[in-house]
Amino acid sequence: MPDALPGGIAIAGPTASGKSALAMRIAALLPVEIISVDSAQVYRGMDIGTAKPTTQERALVPHHLVDIRDPEETYSAGEFRADALRIIGEVKSRGALPLLVGGTMLYFRALFHGIADLPVADPALRADIDARAAREGWPALHSELAQRDPAAAARIHPNDAQRIQRALEVLALSGRTLDEHWQSQQSMSVFGDWNFCSLETDNRALLHQRIAERLEAMLAAGFADEVSHLLARSTLDERSPALRLVGYRQLLSYTRSGESLSESAAKALYATRQLAKRQLTWLRSGRIFPTGARPLKVDPFDVPTMERLPRVLIKALASP
Repeated sequence: MPDALPGGIAIAGPTASGKSALAMRIAALLPVEIISVDSAQVYRGMDIGTAKPTTQERALVPHHLVDIRDPEETYSAGEFRADALRIIGEVKSRGALPLLVGGTMLYFRALFHGIADLPVADPALRADIDARAAREGWPALHSELAQRDPAAAARIHPNDAQRIQRALEVLALSGRTLDEHWQSQQSMSVFGDWNFCSLETDNRALLHQRIAERLEAMLAAGFADEVSHLLARSTLDERSPALRLVGYRQLLSYTRSGESLSESAAKALYATRQLAKRQLTWLRSGRIFPTGARPLKVDPFDVPTMERLPRVLIKALASP
């Protein structure tokens, strides 16, 4: 263990790649506080479908940015960046090590590169895009986006209405792609002494198996009931950002329209696999961690390497 605790550690990876388990193993060896980089775990009452840390895990190790919003509320990348920077400073002031863990790549990018100066929302333009989507379907608008902003389209699912709408809105208002806006940002020098770990795998079959096993466990734990309880709140419906999250959006069909659980689960499985694919695309693009960072890339299914990884990261902390 290093005599002093410089910087911190950031671990990014696709869903079901074992990030949380790795973080808890590091916490058994170092005085860390975990900062969640997960746009779903911020919501209270959404525990099963977000694979939220258990009560026992949160009692053993401080976790931040978990259960900080009601499902009726929104939480932006900009808010995450401000909160994370503040918490990192507070954790270090307590003599602990900040450990960032998650799979919301936009949050990592916002934290490490700042927030792009994007145009503000235009209600009239959004209404026009929504009207076009009602006539043509979101996949058709995604195809348009693929022609005009291929990089953004590669990261956005053809049915992700909210993100397709925003990407087209930015193009219409500024004439610039999302990447062109981001490229004007500079990396945060405050992360110069951090260690970065990217969990990446080419073993798609095993990743898909892990995703399927985890979804099965979620369903057995009452995931469908969790969605039903959320829908029972008069303040939530299928347009609510929290219920448009992967898994929740697909199970709405079971709880609302009478679709069989197996059909909705199959859709959730497919959507989660697509999410993992997009997360890996982000990681391999080199656009997540600070410019010049050299993240340690590890296959999460390489068991011997994963077993050694906590001590490898700790040893790296002690290196000048």
